[in-house]
Amino acid sequence: MSDTRPSDALIAPVAAAIERRWDAEIEFLRALVRQPSDNPPGDCTPHAEVTARLLESLGFTVERHAVPDDVVQTAGMISCTNLIVRKSFGDGPVVALNAHGDVVPPGDGWTHDPYGGEVVDGVMYGRGVAVSKSDFATYAFALLALEAVAERLSGAVELHLTYDEETGGGIGPAWILAQGLTRPDYAISAGFSHAIVTAHNGVLHLEVTVRGRSAHAAKPDEGADALEAMTTILQALYVERRSYPERVSAIPGIGHPNMTVGLIEGGINTNVVPDRCTIRLDRRMTPEEDPAAVEARLRTVIEGAVAGHDGVSVEIARVLLASPLRRLDGAEKLIDPVRHHARRLLAEEVPVEGVPLYTDARLYAEAGVPTIGYGAGPRTFLDANGHRADEKLVLSDLRVATEVVALAVAEVLAKA
Repeated sequence: MSDTRPSDALIAPVAAAIERRWDAEIEFLRALVRQPSDNPPGDCTPHAEVTARLLESLGFTVERHAVPDDVVQTAGMISCTNLIVRKSFGDGPVVALNAHGDVVPPGDGWTHDPYGGEVVDGVMYGRGVAVSKSDFATYAFALLALEAVAERLSGAVELHLTYDEETGGGIGPAWILAQGLTRPDYAISAGFSHAIVTAHNGVLHLEVTVRGRSAHAAKPDEGADALEAMTTILQALYVERRSYPERVSAIPGIGHPNMTVGLIEGGINTNVVPDRCTIRLDRRMTPEEDPAAVEARLRTVIEGAVAGHDGVSVEIARVLLASPLRRLDGAEKLIDPVRHHARRLLAEEVPVEGVPLYTDARLYAEAGVPTIGYGAGPRTFLDANGHRADEKLVLSDLRVATEVVALAVAEVLAKA
């Protein structure tokens, strides 16, 4: 049986267009890496402005959508401007290409300048070079390549370049969708491996505060020890966690639920009974789980653990809730051509799977938009040193992803 696709006829002109601009694509990415956009602290408008000017130098018209200051501050950031580029090829479906420009801080242990964009043996190093400034380049230059076959297309492409994925996406894709600035029919979101991502975990962050009553350490019975009560909560949470490995998702790549207590703080001094103790926990949810039920269960476990402690109270606040990504009907319109062209260029089978983390892709799916994650990346996320020192991108992977995305979008928009 033939494995040809309608977009195969477009391979030569699209590949030639990408090749003509290949050096420019590398320099585009290097410029993005050299402009810091660490989140926290989340002062990301300067990076958005650099990006907008680079895109304008390529001939794009760029819409700058500044998020109001009060909304930004509520999200825990300093500034956020989202960018939208629209290219129409006539009447037809709209495909959105979304990547985020905010990145985690570099941390220690780098052997390359995290803001240098240094290229060594065909590999670029820098914070965000893989996650996901690379896909600013992937998507922008894929869109440029489509101009070479414009007469064969009918529909539109939008670049959605947003700036708060590292803090949840609420003022990035969620905001531009809620504002009615876009209503795409399909979406491709940033990738970080050769795989096509169709599902991912959700996450719930809770802040738990136990309040007691301080007393002198010489007479602890006169107080109510908040740290002792918190210890009971921690024990109950860890017992709860022991059951998670038995609940493996049916979706390849997802694994089982997880929970981590990542922060703890409290007490007044060594010689004082603690009157307050606070933890923050991270609960990863599989696509099969119901977020409301997960949160209700944790609240029951926490409140039950302190029920027998006199003089203490517990407060539970939701800090973040990111729903899992679930595959929607229609996603195969993106999956099939991406898989075909990735297999052709990489000479290997490309998996279609889930990942045990969360991304902005879920926000499009929540809006009813069939969505996948795909872009520039190595075979695995770890190969890119994502969120670690010496984050890197093999530039040949960027070249492949640019062609794959361009041809997949061309197939979705191809005239009948």
